[in-house]
Amino acid sequence: MIDVLMRDIKEEKYAARRAILPVLQAEEDERFVKEWKKYLEEEARIMKDVPGWKVGENVYNSGKWMPPATGELRPDIW
Repeated sequence: MIDVLMRDIKEEKYAARRAILPVLQAEEDERFVKEWKKYLEEEARIMKDVPGWKVGENVYNSGKWMPPATGELRPDIW
């Protein structure tokens, strides 16, 4: 009986985590977009006098965009 109850509690816990995951991801996506805009504004300010510089353009030309894994995008811009 106790095993069944513990299994039910564990399943409910995992179901709750699965349900909240999209909300947490949406919040992180929103945070990332705000930080990215700050980063681009700062890049534009710094590189304004460089001829031919295109803000936000990938200087490595890999063609593959990867979001940062975790943490601050640019901790020095605050």
